[in-house]
Order: sequence, then C-alpha cells, then structure tokens
Amino acid sequence: MLSKAEIKLTKDEYAGFYSCGLTMQGSSTMNRFTRVDEHEGSISMSTDDGITLTSLTTKSPYSDAYEVHTSISNGSSEPVTMEMMTSFLFPDIKADKYHRILSFWSAEGRLLTTDLTEINMEHSWNQMAYRVEKFGNVGSMPVRKYFPFVALEDSTSHTFFAVQLYSPASWQIELIVRTDAGVTVAGGIADRDFGQWTKSLKPGERFEAPMAVAAVGDSLEDVCDKLVKAQHPDISPTDDHMGITFNEYCTTWGNPTIENMKKLADKIADKGIQYLVMDSGWFSDCGNWWEYRGDWSVNKKRFPGGLKELTDYVRARGMIPGIWFEFELVSPKSGHFDDTDHMVKKDGAPLTVGGARFWDMEDDHVRAYLKENVIDRLKNDGFGYIKIDYNDTMGMGCDGPEGPGENLRKKVMGTQEFYRELRREIPELVIENCSSGGHRLEPSFMSLASQASFSDAHEIKALPIIAANLHRVIRPEQSQIWAVLRADDPDSRIYYSLCATFLGRMGLSGDVYDLSDHQWELVSDAITFYKEAAPIIKDGKTTYLDNGIYRYNDPEGEQLVIRELGDKKLIVFHRYKDSVSLEDYLAGKDTDLDGYKTVSGYGTADCDFSAEVRIMQR
Repeated sequence: MLSKAEIKLTKDEYAGFYSCGLTMQGSSTMNRFTRVDEHEGSISMSTDDGITLTSLTTKSPYSDAYEVHTSISNGSSEPVTMEMMTSFLFPDIKADKYHRILSFWSAEGRLLTTDLTEINMEHSWNQMAYRVEKFGNVGSMPVRKYFPFVALEDSTSHTFFAVQLYSPASWQIELIVRTDAGVTVAGGIADRDFGQWTKSLKPGERFEAPMAVAAVGDSLEDVCDKLVKAQHPDISPTDDHMGITFNEYCTTWGNPTIENMKKLADKIADKGIQYLVMDSGWFSDCGNWWEYRGDWSVNKKRFPGGLKELTDYVRARGMIPGIWFEFELVSPKSGHFDDTDHMVKKDGAPLTVGGARFWDMEDDHVRAYLKENVIDRLKNDGFGYIKIDYNDTMGMGCDGPEGPGENLRKKVMGTQEFYRELRREIPELVIENCSSGGHRLEPSFMSLASQASFSDAHEIKALPIIAANLHRVIRPEQSQIWAVLRADDPDSRIYYSLCATFLGRMGLSGDVYDLSDHQWELVSDAITFYKEAAPIIKDGKTTYLDNGIYRYNDPEGEQLVIRELGDKKLIVFHRYKDSVSLEDYLAGKDTDLDGYKTVSGYGTADCDFSAEVRIMQR
C-alpha cells in the first residue's frame, strides 16, 4: 500500500475536462515536478526550483493499517501559495460501491452505502472526462454531516479499502473516475473551492498535511476495526480499567447545588462508580447557564463554600470528582462578550453564532485567562476529570494571515494545544471530549482524550443504534454511552438503556435517588456484569453489526452486535418495534455462534424495546 500526493498552486492551470470547481487534482502544478524518488513506503517529488512534495506510508504500530504523512517543503527562492493539498491519494482502486458514515446532532454514525453507478461514476466513453464525488465538512465541528471516513468495496472480490482522516477542522474526501483502471480516492484539508483554504510557504518553510490511516480487509467491520485500533488515544493512567461515570446533567438539568450533589454522592457511593461529574450550571450567578459561558467564577448561591467542599466530599465517598467546561465560547452575560480584541473575527467583526462568540485560541491573553480559570480551577479545587463541551461551529473560516480555511484550522489547532497543556499540567487528568455530544468524534481529537460523549441521544429510542454505529469510527473503550434511569422506568426500559452501555463505556444519569430497591438491584447487576464484559469491550473486535434501521425516531426490527476476544463473544441484542426474540433472529442469520455456549448474561429481551447481553464462550 503506497499513497501518492498532489498539490495545486494558485495561478497554475486547472485540469480541464469539466473538472474546474469539482476537483483541483490533475492541475499543471503537478507538471512542475520533474524528479521522482520512489522507494519502499515513500514517494518524493521535486521541482527544478526546489519545491519537494513527499508522501510517506508506514505500517501502523498499533494495528494492521498504514499511516500516511504528506509534507511539502519550499526550497525555492520565492514564496508559493497552495489552494489544495492532499493528505492521501490512492489511485486505481477497484470498487463498485462506497460507504460513508453520516452524522447529525443526536443521529451520529448512520452508514450510507452507495453504488457508484447509481451516482453516475462510470468512466466516460473516451476515458478522459472527470467523474467526481466530493464530500466533507466545513467548520470547527469536524463530525457534522459526515465522519472523515470512506470505504470502497469491490463486491466481486469481496475486498474493502478504507481510509480515515485525522483533521480537526474543515476536510474533504474525493472519489474520481476517469478510466477503467478504477477509482482514485484522495482527501485532506478542505481546499479553496470547498473550504476557502489557501496556505503560503515562504522560502525554507515546510508544511505537513493532516495524517490519514488506511487499511484493507475482507469486510466492512474488518477494515473499520483496523482503522479504529490504529487510533492511539492519550488515556489517563487513572482511566485504564473502563471505569463507570455518573454525570448529573439528566438529574439536575443544569442546576447543580452543593446539596443535590452531596445527595447524589451519598446515593451512588459504593456502587462501583469511578467518576461523579458535575455538568453545566455551577458557574457565575447563572439562570440559564448557556447565557453565562465564559464567566467561570463559582456560583456562590449554589456553592457558598466553593467547589473544594464538593470535591472533598466526592473523594471521601470513594469517587473522582469531575466538572464541565465550555471554555472556547463566550456568551452575552459572561462579562467578556465585548472583549472583542481577543475574539475570532470574520470580516473584521467578532464572529457571532447563535448568541455566542469564540475566544481566539491562538491568543496569549486567552491562554492566560484559561490557564487561570480552567487549569488552576481543576488543580486548586481537586478535580480529576474534565468534560470539555463545544456547542457550535465557526463555519467556513475566519480572519487571519492566510485563507479563511487555514485561519480556522490554526484556531482549532490552538484548542488542541490547550488539551495537551491540560495533560502537561495535570498528568492524571481524565479528559472527556464532547461537542454537543458527537461533533468531535474525529481521530485527532479522540487521540487527546480518555473518553468521549457518544451523542446527546440520552433518552431517545435510537440510543443503542447510535452506540453500535460508532464502533466503525471510534474505540468502544472511549465511547461513553449514557443510560438515563427514571423512577417510572419498567424493567424492560432499564434493560434497554443499560444494555446499550455494553456497546462502549458505561455512563449513568437520571433520578437515581428515586429508584426502588428492585430497580437498584437491576442497576447493580448491570454494573457487575459490565465489569466482567469490560475486557471484551476494551480489547475485542466487532465482527458482526446488524442494525439496518431505517427510521431512528421510530425504529423497527432488531439489532445485534457481536464483539469477540479470544474464545469469548459479547452479544448485545436490542429489540425495537415489531421485533422477534434473539433465538428467532439468530435462526435466520449467519452469526458464527456454532460451538459457543452462554456463560453469563444480563437483561431480558422478551418484548419490543427491551434488550439483553450475553457472554458466550467456545
């Protein structure tokens, strides 16, 4: 497997053949490269005046996948300006279908499989005109509309090629067909056409595109597993054993106080829960918490003794205290909304979206403010866990020295550097990556966190569907799945919610102090079984994922996920409307369970909207 690379410089000729505005590949820029040095894993191209474009493809140290690193160096005597640069480019892939993974708020991870012929991606009769399918994301929420992922399938040979892009801001992926040799798949930062991106390099300067990871396999689940296992997150040493989180947001709905947090701590102590996380509403003198983001002073009405009183209490109950921040945004009542010298700007004015503005995360003043109000807060008050939220996007770009897309990318890179600073200052800190749930479930952000909010789909019917879908793009050991428990929940609903957490990291919320003894027994049984299943969730491979649910708001049928490790398989089965039992479902499916016996289990899938989990062993 060997990736190539392309760039497009401004003022150079575009490719023609009806491609201008669709793709920047094939431009005259590539004719400048007169020397090619190709050896194992590397292609390096040079121009006569000293510009060098290098693509390095190396085996991943973590899985059966390949990392691609593409860079450009300007060794010429003049500055050059790019308007397109690929992170990866693989030509002549034999394929007749492609798979994308869609994402909207509380609807993350839906698989979309498309026949290439259906979208007119056959080569032209003279094998010269371009056929282009281009998709991606524009903005600072990299997982909005699509995940930065594509898989190509050759249904004749049953082979799959897939690639995942590590790009935290605007990105694109292109499929191009010109000849009968196959499909060219390329991707990287969203180019000037798609994402308003230009990047200038002075003589002597070098630029590296976002990394990509590619893999081949014999099924979609196989190739996705290789990509996901190639991710190498910076897991806190505190968070190395699949600990359970309780987040109080669906308990207080943004109104935590010292009294109700202590009540929660008392109720869930000694239940096997590692983290108690206080969500939004602890700061300023807030009524509606979202109007005060940016003022991180403690709400003295709710916490008259400060937050150290709370963290000491939580630790005394045997748990690690956590706290919510949304430190990149500033709201109108924060007292900082008009501090515009330090805000991201567009067209010379503060970029304002939905009543919020954005700190400039490259600004030293902003970094100092956040050091004092976020890092020092965590240190001085004794928090061991931070939930980092981010609830809107900057859109196509912002003001700065480069093109709007490159300016945007550098602002987001500033955010990622603050993530790193958090861990440098507090090495054991557990970071939860959240962006309205799942808008940052992208591998470069996931590499900086221990956990991630899988979605904001806390109590909807689609909760287990989304949780299962995410197996294809993030590590289940990082995917925190909420089970919101209510006192009026029947047993079937409790099973439905808790069994979904076996598709990732168990997260709890809800009215737990109102649960009956019987309901608590169901929760305790789930916690006990989760700890038994945790090694399979953490280190296993998802080999079967069947959830072709058409309507998420009104799901029908059944869902089965099988994850295996060694001689054990974890079976997670959910029933939706008009569903059948697990036994009846298995009778019509090839699930490779012959020779396996159930050794333990949790839940009962005996009606619509119920669920069960089993561990089976050969």
